[in-house]
Amino acid sequence: MNFIYIIEIKQSGPETEVKEGEVIIKWIINLVLILNSNKKIGEVAGGITFGLMLALIPAGNLIWMSLLLITFFIKINFGAELLFLAIFKLFIHIFDQALDSIGLLVLSISTLENVYIRLFNLPVIPYTRFNNTIVMGGLIAGILLWVPAFFLFKYLVKLYRDKVRNKISNSKPFKWFIKRPIVSSVIKLFVSAGRLYSKAR
Repeated sequence: MNFIYIIEIKQSGPETEVKEGEVIIKWIINLVLILNSNKKIGEVAGGITFGLMLALIPAGNLIWMSLLLITFFIKINFGAELLFLAIFKLFIHIFDQALDSIGLLVLSISTLENVYIRLFNLPVIPYTRFNNTIVMGGLIAGILLWVPAFFLFKYLVKLYRDKVRNKISNSKPFKWFIKRPIVSSVIKLFVSAGRLYSKAR
């Protein structure tokens, strides 16, 4: 039986509603810990960049899961990846229309139609959802943005560490903030998770 590939045109809004309060506080703490850590700037920037790429692609397909799996074998800051994936995911739906247009443009290329049909008829490939316009658009955008985004984030992290970190660390509000019970708990949890992750790698 022969099948044709069907272009899925799907707009995806915000996937989850973010709770305020403790969740936001924990994100802020994790952000500060990651930026202030002794990890190499390139590793942090790489984690942030992969977080952006994963945020551009809707989750729940083989493309997304494969990219996440690949990051386990690359020397990046995994904590930065997960944290910024969550942060970028809050705002990425704003670009759904643009991603949808990019995906539709790529999937509508007539010269590649036979290639798409063959791919869609393979046993596993349909689970990549490559025929979904936002999945394809997010993948293309992620690939095109990866290099410039990496160098941008690398510059920003370096700028923060060179110019801002000491000022924040020595400020009275910051010292008061890190003494809060919830902050101390999150810091301990973050450090423990980091050690376990380092051993696992």
